[in-house]
Amino acid sequence: MSAKILIPGLIGGVGPASTLDYYSGIVDGYRARTNDSGYPEIIIDSVDMTKMLSFLECNDHPGLVEFLCVHIEKLKAAGADFAAICSNTPHIVFDKLNKISPLPLVSITEAACVYARNNNYRRVLILGTKFTMQSGLYTDAFKKYGIKATVPNADGIDQVHSIIFPDLENGIVIPEKKVQLIALADRICMEQNLDAAVLGCTEIPIMIKAGDLQKPVIDTTAVHVQAILDRMFGTE
Repeated sequence: MSAKILIPGLIGGVGPASTLDYYSGIVDGYRARTNDSGYPEIIIDSVDMTKMLSFLECNDHPGLVEFLCVHIEKLKAAGADFAAICSNTPHIVFDKLNKISPLPLVSITEAACVYARNNNYRRVLILGTKFTMQSGLYTDAFKKYGIKATVPNADGIDQVHSIIFPDLENGIVIPEKKVQLIALADRICMEQNLDAAVLGCTEIPIMIKAGDLQKPVIDTTAVHVQAILDRMFGTE
């Protein structure tokens, strides 16, 4: 008798465009692992991204934890076996959320760190929302793996954030902004002799693909999807 494939519960809508990448990535990964053209059971709770970001704008981390926990409860009630948040930024409160979550959680930051370690990256650039880059989310996470993570300076952080919001967050790629982001990332990687760039916002891979930068990229959406599939199939 084959092992039970667990049902993932996804907190989506943060943002909507990248949630589609999670859905298709899980379906494609399921088919590749089972050699089957069927579809896995996936439960998605699409949340209000504006409300989620309001907690971070006010630096209300306890409020964000409570907000996310309510939605994980919904996923559990719907039959999910574990949960994942389809966004980097809410992982700022991941450790606190993980302690009270009604379901086991799969971390995007952990998945990115493991990927970097397995590829022998020692120094990486973090690109993401201003909340992610200013919080120390990835710099602290990578430090535990002996990897140095750096972020752009204050002007660079503002530039990256303005590229993400509002257009990229809505799945709209502005060619001029793509050129700006590539130039910024390449310059920092060259000046600081970095090994790779972490696409630490699940919308950035909509704009930046492997081969666009002079250095390799870590697509956090893709590595998170693989971690979710590993949990589904019990191979993590």
